[in-house]
Amino acid sequence: MSEVSSEVSSEAAEVQAFWRELGLPGLIDVHTHFMPERVLAKVWAYFDAAGPLIGRPWPISYRQEEQQRLEQLREFGVRAFTAMLYPHKPGMAAWLNGWAADFAARTPDCLHTATCFPEPTAEEYVGKALADGARVFKMHLQVGGYDPADPLLDGVWGQLAEAGVPVVTHCGSGPVPGNHTGPGPMSAVLERHPRLRLVVAHLGLPEYQEFLALAERFPEVRLDTTMAFTDFTEELSPFPRELLPRLAALGDRVLLGTDFPNIPYRYLHQLHALAGLGLGEDWLRAVCHDNAARLFGLDRAVGPG
Repeated sequence: MSEVSSEVSSEAAEVQAFWRELGLPGLIDVHTHFMPERVLAKVWAYFDAAGPLIGRPWPISYRQEEQQRLEQLREFGVRAFTAMLYPHKPGMAAWLNGWAADFAARTPDCLHTATCFPEPTAEEYVGKALADGARVFKMHLQVGGYDPADPLLDGVWGQLAEAGVPVVTHCGSGPVPGNHTGPGPMSAVLERHPRLRLVVAHLGLPEYQEFLALAERFPEVRLDTTMAFTDFTEELSPFPRELLPRLAALGDRVLLGTDFPNIPYRYLHQLHALAGLGLGEDWLRAVCHDNAARLFGLDRAVGPG
């Protein structure tokens, strides 16, 4: 066994031990990335170059072929995950959705993921994605550079709110602010669509307090933990410890997310970072599995595939 494969196998055993000790049947990770290979190659190249939206060196820890990445998540015991993908220009989203539908069809443990961009055809292809069985959407305001309150998206948000389909949205201003990031633009959307099941990626970093307030105000708003509390994130965007009681109080609306495979540390580190908060095993069980199982209608009793 190679040194790399030995390290991965050892990590998998530790990840499994983490959720088994909590009495869970596995993990549910709502923020993982799978996308067409040529698109992913460009994303990785952007990370390698520490592009303007990255702002710092960012080595990719799981730079493997697609099948190896799938096997890695399964070995960790991640029983459901997503294929977060996103367009950066018009005319791209419908094609990405076609790829994602095919990926979900051949990857039963992946929650069928779709995306969108503000353009005249958005309502049409979002409706098609929903009809095809999409269970979660990804919107990336930083990369897309668009205002979520754009009139071209109003009908889309309405469709998603009506369908009750969660939308994982990078709307915080980290790691680098965008023209339409921060709590203001999404607040405007929620005012019009209060039933929207918005999942704020990365706990909304660095505007943690503001996005906690948004979740406290709108009962369908959730937060994902992607990269939060890790050493890498705490170095530049530390989570204020005085906010932990409010995060604990929202324990039924916090979901495990990791950004796998595009993380500059091992998967296990995200889990240890959450455990290190000292919010208790009930909170960890809810965050690492049960909240997402309830949101997506997954049977808690079924073990990882």
